[in-house]
This record gives sequence, structure tokens and C-alpha cells, in this order.
Amino acid sequence: MKKQTQAYSMTDSSNNTSKASPPTGGESISKNIKNNQPNQVAHNTGSSNREFLAKEPIGKLLAKLALPTVAAQMINMLYNIVDRIYIGHIPQNGSLALTGVGVCMPLIMIISAFAALVGNGGAPRATIYMGKNKKDDAEKILGNCFTMQIILSVILTAVLLIWNRDLLLAFGASKNTINYATSYMNIYAIGTIFVQLTLGMNAFITAQGFAKEGMLSVLIGAIANIILDPIFIFALHMGVKGAALATIISQGCSCIWVLSFLFGKRTTLRIRVKNLGLQASYTLPCLALGSAVFIMQGSESIISVCFNSSLLKYGGDMAVGAMTILTSVMQFAMLPLQGLGQGAQPIISYNYGAKNASRVKDAFKLLLKVSLTYSVLLWLCIMCFPQVFASIFTPDTALIEFTKVALRYYLAVMFLFGVQISCQMTFNALGNAPASIIVAIMRKFVLLIPLIFIMPHIYTSDKTMAVYMAEPIADLIAVTFTAILFFFQFRKALREIE
Repeated sequence: MKKQTQAYSMTDSSNNTSKASPPTGGESISKNIKNNQPNQVAHNTGSSNREFLAKEPIGKLLAKLALPTVAAQMINMLYNIVDRIYIGHIPQNGSLALTGVGVCMPLIMIISAFAALVGNGGAPRATIYMGKNKKDDAEKILGNCFTMQIILSVILTAVLLIWNRDLLLAFGASKNTINYATSYMNIYAIGTIFVQLTLGMNAFITAQGFAKEGMLSVLIGAIANIILDPIFIFALHMGVKGAALATIISQGCSCIWVLSFLFGKRTTLRIRVKNLGLQASYTLPCLALGSAVFIMQGSESIISVCFNSSLLKYGGDMAVGAMTILTSVMQFAMLPLQGLGQGAQPIISYNYGAKNASRVKDAFKLLLKVSLTYSVLLWLCIMCFPQVFASIFTPDTALIEFTKVALRYYLAVMFLFGVQISCQMTFNALGNAPASIIVAIMRKFVLLIPLIFIMPHIYTSDKTMAVYMAEPIADLIAVTFTAILFFFQFRKALREIE
């Protein structure tokens, strides 16, 4: 239960070009950016800029950057759900253990949301500065974000160790599942710093164009987790504690890889000691931009609590257990779509910074087409074979039958996810924090949370399924709103750089 990802590749350059260039170099930079000549920019300044982001055909470039990030997210999806698959198959009490670990999801989502607050806010801004040929500023953003991740990790670890039982009870744990939930979270909390640094700092690897390296950070953790889970859970008879221990060890391995890369010589933007001191002029804009992703991910935690409490009221532990499976299946849709968006982000951000409107437009159009195709195909599979997806997580026949019906309600409009994610990721790539925040708040807080509690009073014939129906209704309205807002904001952004 863990990650997100990003990545790319550049040669090292120790020369600082953003402020130390001579006046003639600055004049040449301005002229070349206007004429869309990034190679000459890099040559004149002595920097190893990501000129391929401004030159290669969009289709080839998106494939080059997105395929590794999508692969990373697919691996990450296995990484996220493998615990649940193994836990659901624990003899005798697998269903209750699965429900208990599912209740931990809100806390895990909060940890990931704080990583995204810093990483997903800082990485696009760093890429935009790279497009403007300001490497010094991009590295200061990286250093400030690294320090922020460490500070947040210490605070979150303390909170989780002190109050996790109280939080889990408030988040929907019952007397039958609370012991499983606390057993998992007591161990998982210790590895918070690994989660924070892996997720947050990997975003900067992706933002530079190192797609393969970012994928490796996920692959290392995923392989370790898949190997360690059965050993700790079954061979050593540790149950959910074993799953949590496997998780934090795996995250630790990924963290070592990510930091060794960003401190090493292969990266273009490097973590340097001189940039670790927090500066509000760099930190605050990153947090402002990252707040949109933070709201999107953090609100998932609040929504999970709302779903669990409402489902526990109307459907009991089985309905909460089904919700664990539903959110896992949702990841089959969301994580690859986010991978596509992360692959497109450097292209959009870099060319937006370089004022190349046509490439920004072409990159978004291609992202939208590919994302829509994927979301429609996956939606068809889930609607036709819901029992196949449910049976991955549990051998319990009753739970499979219940989840099969719930899946069709919960993911009824999943085919529209491609539009939602493409627009949200592009808002972020353009540095448009207000639009990103508005979209996130609209779907989660204005629509979904109220509908979770309203729908059982409208669809009274089956109140449990009515709770699941809140998701597709909110999604349909949110996608419509997002598309309209994006139409006007995207045109405005293009006019500004044209």
C-alpha cells in the first residue's frame, strides 16, 4: 500500500547557468527560446538542457517517457495490492484481516498525500525553470523540497505512533477488525520516512526525463515486497504484521535507490547541501501547486472514512471489506492514467516554460486520446467480468458475489476517467494551482462526500448499494465541470505564451 512514481535521464552538468551566464549568453538564450532552438541554448550556456523535450516528435516522446512511468505505475499497482491479495488469503480469518488492513488505507493515503504535496508541487516547477534555462533555481527547489519531506516525515511518524488506534476506530474499524488494523499500522508508521522520500523525491527524477530510473525505483520496491510478503505472512506466521514489515523494508530499498541517484553524478538536478536551507520564495509556491494533488489524495482519506462509516452502518463488515476490493480495482484505472500524465508532464512543463504553445497543445491532445482509450477499455472489462477482479483478492464466495454487484455500481462511469486525469495532470504541468485546487475540491468535497450520506435516503430499496452509487454520480458531474474549466483555462495559458 504505497507509492506513485515518476522518472527520466540526463547527463550531469555542474555548471550553474541561471544567473552566472554572461550578458551575451543571456541575449542568445532569449533569442533562441523565441525561435524554438533549444539545442543552441544548451550549447551557448554550457548546460545539458533537456532539448529533446522541445525537439522530438510528440508521439515518440510521449511513448519514450510515458511507457516507463506507466510500467512503473503498473508495478506500483501490484506493489499496492499485493499485501491485500496475500492477506485476503490468510487461512480462516483472511476476510476480517483484509477488512482491517483496508481500514488503514485512509492513514496510508494521508502519508502519500503529504509526499505529493511537496514532490508533485516542486517537480513541475523545477521542470518549468529548466525550460527557462534556470538550473540554479530548479536545484534550489529540489533541495528545499527534500528538507520539507524530512520534516513532514518526522511529524507524521510521531502522530501515527501515538494516535493510530484512535484514528483507526474513527475511520471505520470495528471490534472485529481493530486488532488487525493496529497491528499493521504500528509497524507501517516506522517506515513513514521511506514512503515520503521515495514518493516525493522520485517525482523529481521523472520531471527531469529519467523515466527508466524512476521506474526502477518502483520495481526494486515491488520485487522486494512480492518476495518478502509470503515469507513474513505465511512462512514466519506473522500475518498482517509481516505484511507491514515487508512493506517498510521494500520502501527502504526504493528510498536508497532514489536518494543515491539524486545525490549522484548522473542526474542533472542534484541535491546539494547548500540548497537544503528552507527559503519561503521557493518552498511556498511548490506547496501551493502541490496542494491540488494533496487535496485530491488527502481527500481520498476523508472519503474512505465516510464510505467506511456509512457502509458499516448499512452493510456491516462485508460491505467495508468489499470497499477495500473496490478501491484496489480503482487503482487498475487510476495509477496507469497517472503514469501517462506523469510521462506527459515534462513535455508540457518544459515547452510551456520555453513558450512553445504548439507542442504544449499537441502533447495534451495525445495524452487525452491515449487516456480515454485506456479508461474505456478497462471499463468494458470490469463491467463484463467483475467477478474476475473480485476473486483476485479473496476466495470467500459470499464476498465475491457481493463485490461483483458493487463494482458495477461503483465504477459505472469509469470510462470518463481519462478526461478527468488528463485535465488535472495538465493543470499541474502548467503550474496552474488555482484550477487544480478547484477541480479537486469540486469532485471530492462539494460532490462526493455529501452524496455518500444523501444517496441512502434517495435509493432506499438498497441503502448499501446507494452508498456505492455516490461515486459514479459525483464523477459524472465532476468530469463535466473539469472539462468546461479546462477549455477556458488551457486556451488562456496558450494565449499567454503565444
